[in-house]
Amino acid sequence: MMTELHRTHEDDAGLYLDDLQIGQRFQSGAYVIEEAQIKAFAAEFDPQPFHLDERAAQASIFQGLAASGWHTAAIAMRLLVDGGLPFAHGIVGLGGEVAWPRPTRPDDILHVESEIVEITPSRSKPHQGIVTVRVTMVNQNEEAVYLLTAKLLVLRRQK
Repeated sequence: MMTELHRTHEDDAGLYLDDLQIGQRFQSGAYVIEEAQIKAFAAEFDPQPFHLDERAAQASIFQGLAASGWHTAAIAMRLLVDGGLPFAHGIVGLGGEVAWPRPTRPDDILHVESEIVEITPSRSKPHQGIVTVRVTMVNQNEEAVYLLTAKLLVLRRQK
């Protein structure tokens, strides 16, 4: 069950369903991922050898230390929240499809690009709608390391 979101002054700066259009694009700031972060995240959440140990990583299909895909996803979320997808009342996910086309490596400089691909106002809840967003996180070489197509709950501006 979803609780009613309370409007704050900060929410006035974000975008509402009525502000969005198909094809609209957003870009985040940059984030540098460091080797120590890769190993720390993996040790806690995804303790596989190719995320923790250079020698094991070199012998793996990754042929070098690679960040956990879930670490990569978490960085993408941080970049989206920090301005890469400036929705009023936050980014509320309803589901999606994820892919990792190439590994994220130590010292990669990452940023997120996102595009609105579908907008569906709710018929039963006129104060909200579902927005489908295609998110691509790229490294410093403009190579995609994370792809997400997500359905997000976005509120309408209160009249």
